[in-house]
Amino acid sequence: MADTFSTLVMTLDGGDVTIKLRPDLAPEHVKRIAELSNEGFYDGVVFHRVIPGFMAQGGDPTGTGMHGSDKPNLKQEFSKEPHVRGVCSMARTNDPNSANSQFFICFDDARFLDGQYTVWGVVTEGMELIDALPKGEPPREPGKIVKMRAS
Repeated sequence: MADTFSTLVMTLDGGDVTIKLRPDLAPEHVKRIAELSNEGFYDGVVFHRVIPGFMAQGGDPTGTGMHGSDKPNLKQEFSKEPHVRGVCSMARTNDPNSANSQFFICFDDARFLDGQYTVWGVVTEGMELIDALPKGEPPREPGKIVKMRAS
C-alpha cells in the first residue's frame, strides 16, 4: 500500500537526498516510485536532462529519455500542488496517462507545469546535491543515482 511509504532516500555521489513522499496527492505514483526504488530499478540510472533554473530529469534506465520500466504506464494524478523548488513530479509524453518511471525535480518555480504533471514528493534534505548535478541535455558526464530506496 502506498501510504506505508513516507520517505525516499536517493544516494548521489555527493551524499543523500531525502524526499518526503506525497501519497495524499498521488497514491499510485508514490506506490510505483517506491516499488521501482526498492527493486533497485533506479540504481545506476543517470539524470539525462538537467536544465539550469528549471529541473533535473532522470529515471530512464537507458539514459536517453526515451524509455521507462516494463510496468504499465500510470493514469495521471494531477493536483493543485505547485511546481516549486524541490518538488518531485513525473515526466511523461504528450499523453497525460503516460508516466512510467521518469521523474524530475524542480530547481526553481515552474508553475506553468501546475495541473499538468503528477507531483509525488518534495526534497526535504540535500537539495544542494540536486543543484550540483552536471547540466546539459544530456550532460557530458551525467550525475548518477547510486541507490534509491523508499521506507
